[in-house]
Order: sequence, then structure tokens, then C-alpha cells
Amino acid sequence: MTTGEALRIAYSPCPNDTFVFDALAHGRVPGAPALDVTFADIDITNGMAERGEYDVLKVSYAVLPRVLGEYALLPCGGALGRGCGPLVLAREEGADLRGRTVAVPSETSTAYLLFRLWAADAVPGGVGGIVVMPFHEIMPAVRDGRVDAGLVIHEARFTYRDYGLHRIADMGEHWESTTGLPIPLGAIIAKRSLGAGALTRLADSVRASVRAAWDDPALSRPYVMEHAQEMDPSVADQHIGLYVNEFTADLGEDGYAAVRDLLTRAAAEGLVPALGPDALEFP
Repeated sequence: MTTGEALRIAYSPCPNDTFVFDALAHGRVPGAPALDVTFADIDITNGMAERGEYDVLKVSYAVLPRVLGEYALLPCGGALGRGCGPLVLAREEGADLRGRTVAVPSETSTAYLLFRLWAADAVPGGVGGIVVMPFHEIMPAVRDGRVDAGLVIHEARFTYRDYGLHRIADMGEHWESTTGLPIPLGAIIAKRSLGAGALTRLADSVRASVRAAWDDPALSRPYVMEHAQEMDPSVADQHIGLYVNEFTADLGEDGYAAVRDLLTRAAAEGLVPALGPDALEFP
């Protein structure tokens, strides 16, 4: 990449991502690199990362073991938190999921890893078939009886009752009670080939963009709502409140511990490749 060339970045249209990147994407962070933004759901960006596409991507932490040879994990900009994990939903309260079909938004997502780790502890004999479908189709599929249960993410935490569904389990509650750590969901990664100086500048710029959004939330509102897929503004605010927090500004000791623990546990279950000892280090 030549000096002054815009970084090609892909992140989701979800309110937390547009809130975080608003100032940076609109040139309001002094000294920051210019961005060429593409919007894509995280299952798409996970594939982009595995193919080495784009300079900067928002991806699932679950995909890191497959991409950290080419990409570095930024220590900011991502989504971790408490009380914000994916949910398993069904039509009947207290439904038994043994041998049942479950719809999931992706088999390469952090939500799926958390689900599999929960099921290993909570569903003797395991669930039945796994069906992958876009996350916005999962609740209607459960409601209509096309699948027995669904793993949901994002704003579905706030709207599942509108579909007459019941929460069977909260993957975040299980994770937090098991580990005591925050729930790792989405990461920001950037190509190592950009160089240590450019990566550090990018991380500083992302932090500045987060702080700018916190300092004046109203300034980001048009960008957030433009891409929020007809989401109610109050739901968008809840979404931002859950997924943009201290770990977005900096992963910190607990954030890094959560990522390592998730990927170590998932590797032990054979869900992802083992992570190298220095794979998460930032230049």
C-alpha cells in the first residue's frame, strides 16, 4: 500500500460497528488513514479473511486461528462484553435439545463456538443436526417449526419474545459462569504486511474514533441509523450499549485472557486449530 492510499476495510452494518467507525470513516480523526468501507455481515468477512481479502476486517474471534499468519489482531475496535452472549431459543419453554435440529448463523462464528462449548456441558448426547442460515431468518424458522431451536445474535436478544419464543440458554451466562471472563465476540484484524508503524497508527485511530463516538453520540446517529436495517432507534441504542464498552477501547488483560481461553477450549474440542503462543501479539 502506498502512502495516502485508503485502507480497504469491511465491517457489518450493525450499530456497534457503525458507531465505532463513524468518526474514522468520515475523516474526523486527525492523522488517521483514509478508509474505503465495504459493509458485509460477519460470516462474509470471515470468508474474506480466510482468502486474504481487504486490509482491515471485522471478524469472529473464532476465525483467528486460521488467519493470524496473514493478519494481526488489533487491541481495540472489537466486541467483548458481559451479559451480551448469544441465546438459544425454542418454541417451548425448557425444551430438551437432545437430538434436535438447531439453526445457527454460521459454523465459523464465535457464537457457534460458545454454543458448542455450552452443548458439551449441558446437552447429554449432544444436539442433532445443525442448519446454517442468515441470522435474520432464524427466529421465523423456529417460530414456524422448520427447526427445533435457533442460536441468535445481535438485536435478537431484545426481540425474540415478539416471535413467541422462549430462551433456553444464554451462551454468555454459561461462558461467564465457567470462566469469569468477558464474552469474546468480534475482532478487528489488519494485514501484517501494512507494517508495524501503520498498524499502530490504525489502532490509535480506532481508539480515537471510539472515544469520539462516546463524546458525542448524536454525531454518529445518522450513520448508525442509515445502516441499521430498519431497526428501532431504541434497539440500536441497546445494541451499542451492550457491544461498545471498555474492551472496545482496549482489550486489556481480561480481554486477551478471554480470547486465549475461548480458542484454547475450542481447540481442545476439535473446533478450531491450536493457536500459536505468540499469535495474538500486536506489533
